Amino acid sequence: MKKKRIFQFQFVCLKILIKMQQEQLSHLSIQDFQLIKVIGKGSYAKVLLVRKNDSGKLYAIKALKKKYIQQKRQEEHIMVERNVLVSANHPFIIKLAYSFQNERKLYFVLEYCPGGELFNLLQKKKKLTEDQCRFYVCQMILAIEYLHENNIIYRDLKPENVILDADGYIRITDFGLSKKNVKQDKDAYSVCGTPEYLAPEILMKQGHGKPVDWWTLGCIIFEMITGMPPYYSNQRSDLFEQIKLQFPKYPQNLNPILRNLLEGLFLKQPEKRLGYNGAFEIKSHPWFERVNWDYILQKKVEAPFKPKLTNEEDTSNFDSEFTECTIASFETASSEGRIYYDFSYGGSMIKE
Repeated sequence: MKKKRIFQFQFVCLKILIKMQQEQLSHLSIQDFQLIKVIGKGSYAKVLLVRKNDSGKLYAIKALKKKYIQQKRQEEHIMVERNVLVSANHPFIIKLAYSFQNERKLYFVLEYCPGGELFNLLQKKKKLTEDQCRFYVCQMILAIEYLHENNIIYRDLKPENVILDADGYIRITDFGLSKKNVKQDKDAYSVCGTPEYLAPEILMKQGHGKPVDWWTLGCIIFEMITGMPPYYSNQRSDLFEQIKLQFPKYPQNLNPILRNLLEGLFLKQPEKRLGYNGAFEIKSHPWFERVNWDYILQKKVEAPFKPKLTNEEDTSNFDSEFTECTIASFETASSEGRIYYDFSYGGSMIKE
């Protein structure tokens, strides 16, 4: 028994040593990139357009402060995001090229999409036509279908987390609220997501699963068509009561076929919601009757809006609130910060 324990201890030590060596071998640093412009910013993260020195390729770097991550106990969310990005391989999900760290920050090096957020497009256009909306929704469905087939729930579909590439096609980003290994309807219990988009079963705290993503799909369709989310209130308690007890107020001139789709997505009971048995339930709805899903997947359909770019470093499709920010120093500073083993990644699927 004693020898067995010694062997187990030695094995654990060996695994830790291997992980440390892997971290040391990951020599990529922020000095390997030319910092061009800030294109996004949050309370503990900043996104920058960068150019890799050796290849000249543009990327978006998402930099996260370790101190804030530890204070807010976000370590698990960060590693979930990292692991989802490493394993995901879908044309409408953002691709991770590298991840690395220094004493103060964690870095995700992501493919750069110059079209900006769908949110910014909606701000400019106010509303989309049904055909325009359908183009984006089809891609969201295919991306969510892929995640669900891999037992991942997304839980944060919203216009801010959908970005557009140079051809006007989407990428879903920000997987910090995702959950892996969700096979049953009640495999997840955390109350997380954007308040206006939360599904009723999340608020009921009785467990939830894949149907929450179809609820949020209904929310984003409603917002693209009407210009407003289906539920809204300045008082969060009132908002949550609306979501749990009320149905959205549909415009009188709304296409009956589209309304029928939304009513199916907004069913309060997840087992009755459209998509409960799989994405095929939604894809076969009459509103998608003329959609060639293979053409969408292969990007053979012309996008309704293609970003206007003067050059490859054009960031005009991003919010000026961010692009006008100065780039603070990203130099490595001496400070105590824990090492996140298994964080670094260098298996880029993006061609250089």
